[in-house]
Amino acid sequence: MSFCEVSAVVDEPELFRQGGFRLASRLFIEGDIRGDERQVRRLREFAQAEDPLADAVVAMIRGRKAGEGRQLFERALKHGIEALDEPPGELVDFFASVERTPYWVDFARIERGARAITRTGLLGLFPLGDMSLMGGYLASRATKALVGTGEIEYMASRRLVETATWWIDVTTPGNLRRGESGYASALRVRLVHAHVRAAMNRREDWDYSAWDRPINQVQTTGTLLLFSLVFVFGVQLLGIRFTERERADILHLWRYVGWLMGIDEELLPANEGDAWRLLWLLAATEFIPDEDSKRLARALLKSHAEIGNGRGAIGKVLAHVSVRVHSSISRLVLGKVNADFLELPNDPVAQAAVLAAAAVNFAAETVRRRVPGATALQERIGHAGRKTYVERLGKLFNPDTTYGSHMRTEPRRAA
Repeated sequence: MSFCEVSAVVDEPELFRQGGFRLASRLFIEGDIRGDERQVRRLREFAQAEDPLADAVVAMIRGRKAGEGRQLFERALKHGIEALDEPPGELVDFFASVERTPYWVDFARIERGARAITRTGLLGLFPLGDMSLMGGYLASRATKALVGTGEIEYMASRRLVETATWWIDVTTPGNLRRGESGYASALRVRLVHAHVRAAMNRREDWDYSAWDRPINQVQTTGTLLLFSLVFVFGVQLLGIRFTERERADILHLWRYVGWLMGIDEELLPANEGDAWRLLWLLAATEFIPDEDSKRLARALLKSHAEIGNGRGAIGKVLAHVSVRVHSSISRLVLGKVNADFLELPNDPVAQAAVLAAAAVNFAAETVRRRVPGATALQERIGHAGRKTYVERLGKLFNPDTTYGSHMRTEPRRAA
């Protein structure tokens, strides 16, 4: 039975009418991914859902003297809940849940997915900022919590580095096993979300009717898709080649990350078709940019300039080029209408250079797939590049990989 027979199909979202997503609908997507009105209504129900287990842990932490609750969480995270003599019930429930690994989790697939991501090296970071983060700013309801913390705009470079460091951590082979750094990072960021959510819920000026619940299930799912599906799509636009199994394994890795971060299993796509359908529904309901979207886009471009900056005149040139290249990649995916709304620079020369580089990457990838041992070599090169990147930027920006500072920061404003 088609969707039209069940209920009226929702109009095509603007995001899928232009840019890279229009190309994706023709080249990468099989079948009809359009949702109907009843599916939209069901999805919108999750905009009122939060994360009760993590929220309870945050309430427990706030109810104890400074630092005590956080220390209990960290001890349980590193050594297991059994390491605590009298663990709070909130922590017992939280860790009992996250350690109850779903039947569908396949760590062999997660490892393969992590290796495929690692193979992209530093190139894989371009979709993270230019497509995932920039694209996420089009979802105006989700940006309210980001703007409310103040740090996304006023400490944008450090937060961008922390996001990249977190992303590398959870996508490094072996890191999502219990007790490893990626596993811990996923749970720490889940707690950061709960802290920010609690802070926003304490605000008298939070507009629930316009903005929904802060950092709700729909918004967290959107972030997951931006880091997973949009990443896969984005690096392919930049010339990287994945096999069908590699794409499926990458999405499987992120399905598990999403589960660790408290996303309802109903919202975790089981395959690529599910992911595209969910992104379509999110684009139809969440991707509505406003003035805050522009502010965050400007802050992100400023971060690219700061990270790409060096010394003297050469440094200024590098910063300028960095902004133009990143903006061109964003335009390639988001399309002219969205990019113009976000006020991204429109540089035809930089856009042509990005397309030329993508063609070179595609040719190199074609050779890699045919040369024995080349894929394993590229994985090692990619791993070394990512490690060096984290070390270099760690010295420059001193990112807080425990996210403790974000759990202490109160929001500056809600709108």
